[in-house]
Amino acid sequence: MSEIADSTQLLRTAARAADEKLGTDLVALDVSGTLYITDAFLIVSAENDRQIASIIDAVEEALQTTHERTPLRREGRGSGDWVLLDFGDIVVHVFSIEQREYYALERLWKDCPTIDLELPTRTEATQPGAEDAQ
Repeated sequence: MSEIADSTQLLRTAARAADEKLGTDLVALDVSGTLYITDAFLIVSAENDRQIASIIDAVEEALQTTHERTPLRREGRGSGDWVLLDFGDIVVHVFSIEQREYYALERLWKDCPTIDLELPTRTEATQPGAEDAQ
């Protein structure tokens, strides 16, 4: 498997874990043509600090269990509104909605192609907050 294919598998595992914890607006960017230190970014939004922590824990567990990978570096755990997990091949960014808008990584890396995460489409009943609408 090529390096970007390996990275894509890591991304998809991380994205499934984040999606299961109701992370929103998941975007994967192939930065391999621009950066030499990593292949891809996964960007995820979360509603609050507790959800950010839950997503981070789920991503770490999924990559450890499935790919025997642990983060090389973790930044922002205490601040709560932006946590970064560096797995070498991929970097996972989990933001509060406000911080994601402020830093706008997608805009900074707009020239990089996106990677299809192959996530199942959520039905209306499984959307975050769907139980509140009933």
